[in-house]
Amino acid sequence: MNFITTIFQNKYITVPALAWFIAQSAKLVYSLIKFKKLDFRLLYGTGGMPSSHTGYVVSLCTVIGKSTGVDSAAFGLSFAFALVVMIDAAGVRQAAGKHARLLNTLMSTHFPGDAFNERLKELIGHKPLEVLIGAILGVLTGALLG
Repeated sequence: MNFITTIFQNKYITVPALAWFIAQSAKLVYSLIKFKKLDFRLLYGTGGMPSSHTGYVVSLCTVIGKSTGVDSAAFGLSFAFALVVMIDAAGVRQAAGKHARLLNTLMSTHFPGDAFNERLKELIGHKPLEVLIGAILGVLTGALLG
């Protein structure tokens, strides 16, 4: 029981988790405003506005920077980790989403009604603005709560 209490008191775990939750909830609200549609899958899905992965790692980086200083090895490591996640979200995963969209179009055009025509997930990456908003959310969450 003490282990669980310790986990919930650890700001390096709770603050990023809260940033992730806020970002996922914001996706739901954003979709409701933009598309007039309530899609609860956005609470656990990937992709979309804002990037919850970015919010998570940037809030962790911010908390570490506040706690240990921006000249610490822990901050440097978390900063590098955050950059990798953000580049991946806006680069590799965005490209994978474009490929999925193209493959889905090709499959439905050339093999309509095929039993193996399972659609690939298209919304897995982020536009640069979605990553930027996730980063801002992460900095704010980490700065205010870390």
